[in-house]
Amino acid sequence: MYTELLANIAILVLSGFVGFAVISKVPNTLHTPLMSGTNAIHGIVVLGALVTLGNVQDPSILTQIILFVAVVFGTLNVIGGFVVTDRMLGMFKGKKAAPVKAASAERSEGAA
Repeated sequence: MYTELLANIAILVLSGFVGFAVISKVPNTLHTPLMSGTNAIHGIVVLGALVTLGNVQDPSILTQIILFVAVVFGTLNVIGGFVVTDRMLGMFKGKKAAPVKAASAERSEGAA
């Protein structure tokens, strides 16, 4: 039991180092598009945690806490990625024109 836990912790630590090494090589201009592209990965984390929580027979409190934290952090990453992507795409939109209804209302008041 402990060997499996130790193997999983080793995989987690190694994946953290690999992730840091990969992300540190990405230029600053590509961080935001890269973050928006990883929304699918975080969605898979949320889905995997929900499926695991549903399939575990009599989960311990520690298992429930870990899965709950995975769901919360995965959801925050997905939402944060979409917010950042929306802000990034908003920088490329033009300025909005004046509303047409306000201009027609002013003309009708001036005619009366």
